Amino acid sequence: MKRRDVVRSLCVLGGSVAVGRDLRGHSKVARAATSLPEATTDPAAEPMAVLVDTTKCMGCRMCELACANQNDLPEPEPKVDFSVRRRTDDTRFTVVNQYETSKGTVSVKTQCFHCLTPACASACLTQAMHKTSEGPVVWRADKCMGCRYCMVSCPFDVPKFEYFSANPRIRKCQMCFARLDEGEVPACVEGCPAGATQFGTRAEMLEEGHKRIWSEPDKYVHRVWGEHEVGGTSWLYLSAVPFEEIGLRSDVGVEPVPALTKEFLYAVPFVITLVPPLLLGISEATRRSGDDTREEV
Repeated sequence: MKRRDVVRSLCVLGGSVAVGRDLRGHSKVARAATSLPEATTDPAAEPMAVLVDTTKCMGCRMCELACANQNDLPEPEPKVDFSVRRRTDDTRFTVVNQYETSKGTVSVKTQCFHCLTPACASACLTQAMHKTSEGPVVWRADKCMGCRYCMVSCPFDVPKFEYFSANPRIRKCQMCFARLDEGEVPACVEGCPAGATQFGTRAEMLEEGHKRIWSEPDKYVHRVWGEHEVGGTSWLYLSAVPFEEIGLRSDVGVEPVPALTKEFLYAVPFVITLVPPLLLGISEATRRSGDDTREEV
């Protein structure tokens, strides 16, 4: 690291402490330009959500293709081994798995569930992982210091790190936040030919889910997964079999995960007030040093 970058990092640290950046979401520093549109901060805004009816899913995996095209990811393999449970990673934000259940084979799409009170955002010391008022939980490159606490904190093991990239990022489904800003639906929802996914406000999707259960009580489990799990999610599921049979966790409880760690974090003010600006300053200096090296080459 060059001497001017050390000085620059110390200035960043001093400035961050001086302005008293509030790590819980009230920073006065202007948001740097990123590929994401500006998120609203209206606490009264109704979050958007997706209702997934697993009884309608055909397992065609067109949602995977639509997601890959939207996010410039590698196209999905034409054939997969469904005997092995597939997981999302840095090159695929949604995957379809098949489960042998008490009522036959069921196909289920999974991705980030976009929790109402996300553990990943709570654990992020620099607000790089951010819960928007619109519903999506997004990652902002300009704020990330690479600590990967978001990966450790997620109860669903969703955020993934690009270990083999020269400029690694945290990667996951962002619920097509840019499309939502343009008034469009998520790409995977638009690409589903079976109508297994439906997009709307969370209140509307919950109402639709309960309406289907009430209309066909013998068809569905009498519960919408995601209504209460970990405090609620923006991806909601209907199923004809117990949710654990289709890979959805039923052991996560109904209390938001951040509530379980809040008292511990408040007990260590040094960590949540001084360490984040220091690490962010070092990260910024390192990034600039790398840019200077590339310019010299």
